[in-house]
Amino acid sequence: MNKLAVTLADQHVSLSLKNPVLTASGTFGYGLEFAPYGDLRKLGGLVVKGLSLVPRDGNPMPRIAETPSGLLNSVGLQNCGVEAFLRHKLPLLPSADVPIIANLYGASEEDFASLAGILGAEPAIAALEVNVSCPNVKQGGAAFGQDPFAAAAVTEAVRKNAGDKPVIVKLSPNVSDLAAIARVCEAAGATAISCINSLSAMAVDLAGRKPLLGNVLGGLSGPAVKPVALRCVWQVCRAVSIPVIGVGGISSAEDVLEFILVGATAVQIGTANILRPDSVFRIVQDLPAACEKYGVERWEDLRGKLAVD
Repeated sequence: MNKLAVTLADQHVSLSLKNPVLTASGTFGYGLEFAPYGDLRKLGGLVVKGLSLVPRDGNPMPRIAETPSGLLNSVGLQNCGVEAFLRHKLPLLPSADVPIIANLYGASEEDFASLAGILGAEPAIAALEVNVSCPNVKQGGAAFGQDPFAAAAVTEAVRKNAGDKPVIVKLSPNVSDLAAIARVCEAAGATAISCINSLSAMAVDLAGRKPLLGNVLGGLSGPAVKPVALRCVWQVCRAVSIPVIGVGGISSAEDVLEFILVGATAVQIGTANILRPDSVFRIVQDLPAACEKYGVERWEDLRGKLAVD
């Protein structure tokens, strides 16, 4: 019996993972780029970069800027498009040995529904992750995840078109009540919630008197956001009954255990992969020893067991 195994499930669908460590979309390419640094088959799951209906060039350069204990990015969801991914990337991934999770990017509810229909019909795709941090162009550019009604509508549209695939909704921390957004996504059919996406942020070049990112604003990730991510995961876990995947600043096996302690079922490793490309493989390798060190024999002994008065 695999003691590290976890399951993401609701009343209708489920996804079994050999361990709780997944990659975070946008930080691991399509997975193939990181194959030289470790065995992809040992991961709990592989979340590929965001996919749109048609190819996207992304935002203007520069797209990356370092900050103290963090990283700013404004890549702009550059990707090859869903058809090219299915034709050229997916067949090369070890989908029989590790769950491949497609991350969906859309500018409208109809885009998300179409992507869910295409990817939901693909046997090699294990689950869909919905990026509700995308701007809703029909509603003036506000992110779907900032509006409970829009978040629910997108979740429902994906659920209706995803077939038997689990639907994970990835939430943004850039809202006043993240737990409320999580609850409406659960009610609309989400199998699991992943949080958090990056925090809206910026950095400037004082001498040049200009922004460091070509798009001015970007997303802050890395160790600097871990305390925010822990808080968000703890709050969301108390608000919903479906599994929660913790994301944000995780760079060690001990970090993984901290997120499970506050209630997460699984985690995603993001910026650490950019700083050191073998990070996610190293964390998976270190996890059994960390569990032994902290007396974790079963995930049920740790998950959600944070001592709070």
